[in-house]
Amino acid sequence: MTYQESPKPADLQAMLALQDELNRVINPNWVNARQPFLRAAYVEAAEALDHHGWKWWKNHSPDIYQLQIELIDILHFYLSDVLVESDANLELSIEIVANELLISNIVFDGVNYKLDSLDTLQLLELLGAMAACRRRSFAVLDQLMMKCSLSWRDAFLHYISKNTLNLFRQANGYRDGTYIKIWDGEEDNVWLERIANTINSEQSDYPARLRQELTEKYLQIKSES
Repeated sequence: MTYQESPKPADLQAMLALQDELNRVINPNWVNARQPFLRAAYVEAAEALDHHGWKWWKNHSPDIYQLQIELIDILHFYLSDVLVESDANLELSIEIVANELLISNIVFDGVNYKLDSLDTLQLLELLGAMAACRRRSFAVLDQLMMKCSLSWRDAFLHYISKNTLNLFRQANGYRDGTYIKIWDGEEDNVWLERIANTINSEQSDYPARLRQELTEKYLQIKSES
């Protein structure tokens, strides 16, 4: 089986903690609610198929960037599903993910799939079919990430940025409509990328630093408006 560098336990812990925090903003009792997160992963897999192109009667070129975005969205739902399984125990969740990443063959519907022999479309189909049956495989996701040139480190940085901004918006009036999305003529996600580039992502406090810098900039924008 072909391997890429595994996610760092510290990165996994940071992503799991942020996912738990975001889910609790939406529903404080989210773990016990046991929402069908894998249903959402199934839908994302179908959207990824469209971004790749699957119609054999048409010429198409895969949109790698959009495929990467869909895989990161699937990662959100996978992490939520793991947290439900572990009752939001971060250490146990990290162990579950690490064990799943060691799997090289999956038996599904009586068929033995050797993951590194599958192409991108076959992997997306397998991920979607498993999700529809409430099954999850980080090994399948890992193979898809390799096919789409998405390292775990890059996935971590995209994930942290997206979740940090989502949490920041929620904490600053996004739901009731008081949040200011345009900062000095540019959308907040543009500022997010700009600020992220000034922070050392290797530091363990990277998510907290990112949120702090966003807060300082936002307070400046509000005071000037």
